Amino acid sequence: MSVHATARITAAPDGRGGTALPVLESAGPLALRRTRAATTAAGPAQGAGPGARGTAPARVTVVGAMSAPLGGDRLALEAVVRDGAALTVDAAAAMIALPGRRAGDEPADHAGYDVRLTVGAGAVLHWLPEQLISVTGSDLRARTRVELGTTARLVLREELILGRHGEAPGTVTSRLTVHHAGHPLLDQQLALGPGAPGGWDGGAVIGGHRAVGQLLLVAPEFEDKPVAPRMLGDTAVLTPLTGPGALVTALAPDARALRRVLDDALADMYR
Repeated sequence: MSVHATARITAAPDGRGGTALPVLESAGPLALRRTRAATTAAGPAQGAGPGARGTAPARVTVVGAMSAPLGGDRLALEAVVRDGAALTVDAAAAMIALPGRRAGDEPADHAGYDVRLTVGAGAVLHWLPEQLISVTGSDLRARTRVELGTTARLVLREELILGRHGEAPGTVTSRLTVHHAGHPLLDQQLALGPGAPGGWDGGAVIGGHRAVGQLLLVAPEFEDKPVAPRMLGDTAVLTPLTGPGALVTALAPDARALRRVLDDALADMYR
């Protein structure tokens, strides 16, 4: 039996220099817990990142209440950060895309995971989930859509791991769409695994690496002073966007190495 569930978060200024959570609704396998805001190894993403000098942030941790997503599941997570609020969302563990049940010889239905983020004027969102692991036989279609106000600030991290240790990956299609002040800032899609178009594992895409990730940063100061494009080691690059944003794209042999590259890039930009 498949699961259809939508979890919701709303963050708003509490009138005392902090951030309240008037909406914190768990659903299905997505259990939401308010946790203590703290600086971690990610450094600026939890503490001194873009916009941290304003309202004190609230922190929400996503806890997996059951194995998900499985084939046939339709899961969604919505977060609204109202004008002037600050929110960090992280996760207690990686999300594992698993195969669904099959009826006879019929292939299992794909799983869907939608993330919808809205960040108001002067608001800050640090979106820092753990890795998404694509397991053999799974088929996941993930989409993240972000709407940013004119002076909104965003740190968004995405990490995809192709298979568990010694395992071939499933199929995963991931799309990230970001609008800033009503205008497109970023729209890209990546398809990997046996169900993806040919060449996904070649030199033009991931070149045999098992971990792929990106780090998107949006801040008003990038509008007037865009970052300079540069390589970050042999398999990562920092690219300015047309608008107040910068994108780090990275490949790595495993999850640990990928996280190190993205953390170092974030710390370097906000030291």
